[in-house]
Parts: sequence; C-alpha cells; structure tokens
Amino acid sequence: MASPSAGNSDLDADCEQTLMSYEKLDRSSPDLWPEQIPGVSEFAANQSPFSASNFSKEIDDQDDIELLQEFGSLTTPQLMEKVRGLQNLAFKLGLDEAREMTRGKFLNILQKQKRF
Repeated sequence: MASPSAGNSDLDADCEQTLMSYEKLDRSSPDLWPEQIPGVSEFAANQSPFSASNFSKEIDDQDDIELLQEFGSLTTPQLMEKVRGLQNLAFKLGLDEAREMTRGKFLNILQKQKRF
C-alpha cells in the first residue's frame, strides 16, 4: 500500500503538469511587443553593467564612503531594521511638516502679500 505522502507528491506533480504552458512567445514581433520608448533597447545594450568602481568615482565625501561601508557590513535583518527606522523617521518628519503647515495657515503667515 502506498504511503499518503507519496500520493500527495503524485498529486502535486499532476497539478504542476496541468499548470505548465508550452506556448512559445515570439518576442521579435514589434506588433506584439512594442518598444515602450524608442531607442531604449539599443541604449541599454551599449551600457556597461554597474560596478562598484563606477559608483566610487562619484562619491567624494569621506563620510559617504564610511556610511556605505557601514551599510555593507550589516546583515540583512540589520539592514531591514535600518530601513524601517528611516521610513519611520520620514513619516514623523511628514507629520511634523503637516502640523507646521497647518499652524502657518492658521497664523496667516503663508498668505501672499497684497501690493498697493
């Protein structure tokens, strides 16, 4: 007698086979797959892939380099926590800005000056 787990794996394999599509899509047709922005494909093909040396040429400040090294040394969970903290900070800054804009509106300091 077959074990229940063997029956489940056969069922999974059958389901997987029914989900497979053997249709071949010809992506060379400009009618079926038009280029979104003319010339982008050629431009992308001519560009070199990103590398650390390309970015290091643009970074001149020592503080920025140290910050990049710090982020590079973080583990994935630590980096996610750092990003989460930055998102929370951005949200709080947005709330503070909204509060100050409302305050300025009530104090009428944002009105345009009338010229006589």
